[in-house]
Amino acid sequence: MFLRAFGKQQLRSMSKLTSVRTPLAPPPAASYSQAIKVNNMIFVSGQIPYTKDNKPIEGTIGDKAEQVIQNVKNILEEANSGLNHIVKVNIFLADIKDFGDFNKVYAKYFSEHKPARSCIAAKALPLNVDLEMEVVAVEKE
Repeated sequence: MFLRAFGKQQLRSMSKLTSVRTPLAPPPAASYSQAIKVNNMIFVSGQIPYTKDNKPIEGTIGDKAEQVIQNVKNILEEANSGLNHIVKVNIFLADIKDFGDFNKVYAKYFSEHKPARSCIAAKALPLNVDLEMEVVAVEKE
């Protein structure tokens, strides 16, 4: 019904897809974008604890969480958004026992603004990291 009323071409023109890329976050490790913007929505690909120079972060899960959140922040800023515009967060941990330490860092950034969130343990993550985080955000007005 919706497609008949508007037509496929009009529907496509209503949704503008834009790839987001910043040198302030690690480059994609495969065939994907750091993020995709659709109208005012930003879908950030899973970020792992790597530097903008594509080097892994060593240290505690807290150190790694800091890097992951900084990567997300840099990508969102490139897309005219920010951490306080995040709608949904998905967190993947290689070991759910790291949740408490991860959450201490997470709470520093999300104390007033609290997006919807999921956290799961994953048997394995890309490049054998122990943390990955993806987000959906909206653009600043």
